[in-house]
Amino acid sequence: MGMSRAARPDDDPFVIHRSLLFTVAYELLGSAADAEDVLQESWLRWVSVDPAVIREPRAYLVRIVTRQALNYLRTVSRRREEYVGEWLPEPLLTSPDVAEDAELAESISIAMLSVLETLTPTERAVFVLREVFEVPYEEIADAVGKTPAAVRQIKHRAKDHVSARRPRIRVVGAEHKNVVDRFVAALNTGNLQGLMDLLAPDVVSIADSGGNVPGAARRPIIGADRLARFLVGGISKAAGEFVASAVWINGRPGIRLELKGHLVAITSLTVENGQITRVYSIANPDKLSGINQETALSR
Repeated sequence: MGMSRAARPDDDPFVIHRSLLFTVAYELLGSAADAEDVLQESWLRWVSVDPAVIREPRAYLVRIVTRQALNYLRTVSRRREEYVGEWLPEPLLTSPDVAEDAELAESISIAMLSVLETLTPTERAVFVLREVFEVPYEEIADAVGKTPAAVRQIKHRAKDHVSARRPRIRVVGAEHKNVVDRFVAALNTGNLQGLMDLLAPDVVSIADSGGNVPGAARRPIIGADRLARFLVGGISKAAGEFVASAVWINGRPGIRLELKGHLVAITSLTVENGQITRVYSIANPDKLSGINQETALSR
């Protein structure tokens, strides 16, 4: 982040709460690169404030990060309208222990971040701060520039919107991992029947290539038969140079896809009743840099 150790003592609240602040920014933006930019801006504001006037550093920092993220969200929404094909969040490599906090893991899942994308910037900030980080309404009101009463209304509206679009079934971690492992095995062998057995009949597959990847589907692929054949076709073209492996992505077991030893996509699955109902594949090379090392997330 361009700061010397001397400028950043270990007892500085910004350092202490850094993984929380990154998690807030990432949940609001769906992009690690944008979240890092927001933290840089927030740091510059933080160091210009007299620490003596700040009663609760954690709350103050969350407020700064939220305001910066909201400014950012309003500017990037135009970029996203011009984006080629489907837009998916930037995936992060996370440690398995993130999954131990089930609510945090769900909130940062690719599926949930995709739902949050459909909220307005203010709705997204209110929902995330209240539902994920349990920030008091008064503090949220201060961060988003609304009254506490308005914030309560926005939260109810956002929660209804999210509830209508998120998977209805809570999946046990072991079941999710089992399905991912079986899917990985079927991909590595190009087993059409093995894939068909795992895919729900009305499965929807969404790929984000940003228009940068030849052969990537620009539109969602719907239906188990179509998706399985599309996958097997791609695997057979790769002629033994394609490898799938299980990795922890955004708090859940996901899939790393390599071609000739190079990372080409990260895939996240939504599992309901033992079947895959959603496949999210991020293949845009610009979004795969967060897979090189684990990202610390917390709330």
